[in-house]
Amino acid sequence: MQCVILCAGKGVRMRPLTNTCPKPLLKVLGKPILEYIVTALPREVDEIVLIVGYLKEQIIELCGTEYFGKKVTYCVQKNFAGGTGDALLCARDVLHGKFLFMYGDDIHGEEALAQAIVKDHAILGTHSDTPEKYGVLIPNEDGTLQAIIEKPENPPSNLINIGGFVINDSIFQYDTPAPHSGELYVTDMLTEYAKKNPVQILRQDFWVPLGCPEDIVKAEAIL
Repeated sequence: MQCVILCAGKGVRMRPLTNTCPKPLLKVLGKPILEYIVTALPREVDEIVLIVGYLKEQIIELCGTEYFGKKVTYCVQKNFAGGTGDALLCARDVLHGKFLFMYGDDIHGEEALAQAIVKDHAILGTHSDTPEKYGVLIPNEDGTLQAIIEKPENPPSNLINIGGFVINDSIFQYDTPAPHSGELYVTDMLTEYAKKNPVQILRQDFWVPLGCPEDIVKAEAIL
């Protein structure tokens, strides 16, 4: 099984730490964030597809052709500001069948990822006291995904998107929504995908987001 990991962005909110280092390679307790992500993946994931861009040479040098026993394929996102949807589109020619989609700056627990990959379609979520800062998950009555609303002023729930999607390559068949101020969101693509596929929402009990420098200190305390 393949896993796409987004690693192309400039990590603006992490400056000055990202001035000379790509965000996925910033260290938490001496290890790169990317290492935590890859080592949490289930054994069924035998290939990681890294979407690279900003300071990509550092990521390629670290990971090479195999990283922690998993084959590595690289796709380059030329427009670093194109958004998560644009990043996923960069990998459309190398993705086949069902795959896992991950952000390159979140640390996840292994158990929920293992539960997710056995589903045909799934998304990991958790509850937040500040859902307006994230993509909010709107569930159907049966608990599957109806839509994802990005950073709403008045969130209809506190259930948020944290990455960790199990989808298949049919997502590229749906009309791509208009970009938001030049950014294409993968969450808009997933909302379209969910209209045709029952995407199960699964709870992730261990999630450590890394958005700004202070979060590294918090992550080290948690870990």
